[in-house]
Order: sequence, then structure tokens, then C-alpha cells
Amino acid sequence: MATTQLAEDLAGFCVDQHGSAIGMPQLCADWIPNQIFWLLIALVVIFFILSRVALPRIASVLAERTGTITNDIAAAEELKRQASEAEKAYDKALADARTEAQAIGQRTRDDIKAQLDVAVAKADEQIAAKTAESEAAIAEIRASAVQNVEIVAKDTALAIVAALGGKADAQTVSAAVDSRLKG
Repeated sequence: MATTQLAEDLAGFCVDQHGSAIGMPQLCADWIPNQIFWLLIALVVIFFILSRVALPRIASVLAERTGTITNDIAAAEELKRQASEAEKAYDKALADARTEAQAIGQRTRDDIKAQLDVAVAKADEQIAAKTAESEAAIAEIRASAVQNVEIVAKDTALAIVAALGGKADAQTVSAAVDSRLKG
């Protein structure tokens, strides 16, 4: 009997005499205040759950990400500054190395030039000595050649005179050859 009483009580609330809802219960104007009440309760519960549990977790994750990003940016700026300093140091070292290489090259060229000058002077001395020796040898050869020419000329003159049937003494031939060789 209680169900029939309930059905009669609810009859004015969008329910037929068997206790079944007529149409969609959500659209029944008699039930809207009850639905709004439970909607507000559900929203308040969801709000407290979100504000006490989910939102703090999300906020901590966002704060952690922000901190990580800030730290990464700071580290990147520090690394960039260090890279810039390293590049400046590298450029300076490279410039110093080039300057030193040029100085070493110039010193080497100067040393080689000094050694070359010494070697050229020594070679000039040796060439002058060899030239003097050669000139002395040539003068000696020339002198011996002149003597040999004189001897050959005298012998040839004697042989020619003898071949022509004449008689000449060695002194006469020698005097004639000497006078001819002197000019």
C-alpha cells in the first residue's frame, strides 16, 4: 500500500498512477528545484576536490616546469657567456700564435740569410783562391807553351832548312826564331 500512496503523492509531479514518469523527468517543472539543489551540491563537491587536490598538483607541476625552464635558460645563458669567452680566448691565442709564427719565420729567414751570407763569402773566397790557382796554372801553362812553341819552332826550322838542303846551325836558327817571336 505504501507504493500506491507514493504514487498518489507523486501524481501531481509528472508521474502516472502506476508510478512511472511521464515523458522526460528532467523536463518536469515540479522537479527542477530538486535538480538545481543537487547540481549545486555536485558543483561544490567538484570545486573542493579540484581546489584541494587537482589544482595544487597542477600548480606545483607548473611551478616546477617554470623553475626548470628558468634554470635551463640561466644555464644556457651561462654556457653562452662561457662559449663567448672561450671564443675570445681562442681568437686571442690564434692571433698570438700567428704573431709568434711570423716572428719565428722572420728569425729563421734572418738566420738563413746570415748563414747564406757566410757561405757565399766562404764560397767567394774559395772561388777567388781557385781562380788565383787557375790563373797561376794557366800562366804556367802559357809560359811552358811559349817555351814549347819556341823549342818546336827551332826544331821545325832546323828540320825545314835541312829538308831544303841547306845547312844551318842551331844558334842561327835560335836567333831567328827568337827575333820572330819577340815581334
